[in-house]
Amino acid sequence: MTIPTPPHADPQGIGDTMIGWARDLYPIRRSLSGPGVRETLAYLQALMPGLQVHEAATGTKALDWEVPEEWTLRDAYVADEAGNRVIDVNDHGLHILGYSEPVDTVLDLDDLQDHLYSLPDQPDAIPYVTSYYKRRWGFCLSQRQRDALKPGRYRVRIDADLAPGILNYGDLVLPGASSREIVLSTYVCHPMMVNNELSGPVVATALARWMATRDRRFTYRFLFVPETIGAVIYLSRHMDHLKAKTHAGFILTCLGDERAWSFMPSRRGATIADRVARHVLDRYAPDHIAYSFLDRGSDERQYCSPLVDLPVVSIMRSKYAVYPEYHTSLDDFSLVTAKGLEGGLSMMQAAIRALEANHVYRATVPGEPQLGKRGLYPTLSTRESGLRVRTMMNLLAYADGQHDLLEIAEIIGADILHCAEIAETLVAHGLLSRDVD
Repeated sequence: MTIPTPPHADPQGIGDTMIGWARDLYPIRRSLSGPGVRETLAYLQALMPGLQVHEAATGTKALDWEVPEEWTLRDAYVADEAGNRVIDVNDHGLHILGYSEPVDTVLDLDDLQDHLYSLPDQPDAIPYVTSYYKRRWGFCLSQRQRDALKPGRYRVRIDADLAPGILNYGDLVLPGASSREIVLSTYVCHPMMVNNELSGPVVATALARWMATRDRRFTYRFLFVPETIGAVIYLSRHMDHLKAKTHAGFILTCLGDERAWSFMPSRRGATIADRVARHVLDRYAPDHIAYSFLDRGSDERQYCSPLVDLPVVSIMRSKYAVYPEYHTSLDDFSLVTAKGLEGGLSMMQAAIRALEANHVYRATVPGEPQLGKRGLYPTLSTRESGLRVRTMMNLLAYADGQHDLLEIAEIIGADILHCAEIAETLVAHGLLSRDVD
């Protein structure tokens, strides 16, 4: 049995490219809707020409939800009596409460405090706070900034539109030999945070470009949506198709740091997506943290809900809502690195390779086959050759048409990709047949 080594991203060095994409996207003012989402999708479309951009109008019903108003932010600041901008969205995009309604007023500091958000336990962090479905306005700032505000009168101005419009999202479909689909969903709504969420879109983009160059057993559907409402809209428009065609799915989020790996299962917990994710993480990141579906907080809430029940999981680095920089300005390029992004991509590539390799095989010869006359038995006995023969014989022992290759790999304690290479060798020598998908 070959001892697996951690996977490398294909192509190697892609991490530098992904970090470059993330730096380009970082300054764009994103939210659920508005020009920032369209600018982001246009950037991704240039990297993936097949990406289709769609829209849903304000007020559109989507399952139990309704598409909210569109938000366009032009400027936002709080200025002191001398005209100095003490809070300025141009200094950092998180300074504004997401979806703030327009305002132009003057307030005493005591009244202004009711509209300010900070984190006393993280005094240097600007929090990410939103109010999508209730009209309000506000500013986010570090606790140190807040403590430095002096009593007095402050000019507050939010130059924004919050009005009926559209919400945009994108999808890219790469057809394969089978109409069965692998769904990969990520977010285009989070502003000026890198792990959550620029790592997901850039890894999804690199993955899509890689898949576009490969022979594909499955069809691949990449979704670039605003979190929650985007997934709900997509489900409302494609529910029957997704339920009929989805073989496995992954949410791509929090894939850019260099910390521990994390796993979020599907609601059912034993789908092919769960099995593949656990296999690659057990092999390549045995110290990963396996969470419960009770710890969910991403769009597995939508894709795995009881009346949808798609086989969707997440392979992550540091899980959302767990790492200390989550939803703050500290989620920046000191946390996310080229190496971290490359690791995120490589683990997803390993999962896809495993899915593509997971066939059902059947032995064609009763009894134990004679390997020597087929040139499959080594003439020189080494530890490595002995392990390969043992894996080959164990694979043959379970190739009864009742176990898929992933299940066999788990039973015999081997890497599915190593098993796939051996299985195809046995097919070539007439010792195994492979079931037609």
